[in-house]
Amino acid sequence: MKVLIVSDTHRKNDNYFNVLQMHKPDMVIHCGDAEGSEYALTEAAECPVQIVLGNNDFFSELPREMELNVGLYKVWVTHGHNYYVSMGNETIKREAIARGVDIVMYGHTHRPVVDRDEDIIALNPGSLSYPRQEGHKPSYIIMEIDRQDEVHFTIAYL
Repeated sequence: MKVLIVSDTHRKNDNYFNVLQMHKPDMVIHCGDAEGSEYALTEAAECPVQIVLGNNDFFSELPREMELNVGLYKVWVTHGHNYYVSMGNETIKREAIARGVDIVMYGHTHRPVVDRDEDIIALNPGSLSYPRQEGHKPSYIIMEIDRQDEVHFTIAYL
């Protein structure tokens, strides 16, 4: 199974559309700040798309956060701004452990992260539209679950 994880597209969707065509994922998870593009992002994909509310998704009926199963993994998706992710990911990791999930996916910082601890995996795909990490390349994460149900993550850049 291949999952495309994105965030912070902020209505600038061309890179998202290109990445969809490149990877043809089985599922897309968007960690918020779609800014009213939910319909376009969902319709462009030929797979299920899950999107949560970001701090810039005004007047949206998107869920604030969600829990879902991806393969054998329990995943919590939130934008992250309510968990102080701009200051680091320790708070959101503690909350994820308390919720009993295997993986937390978040956005908001526009900086990609794959942080694997013994108790939790924390993922931030960065931003496809307004990257803030060194080099400022648009980023996303590909999550792959192999035949042995092992999960693998790749931070990818455009």
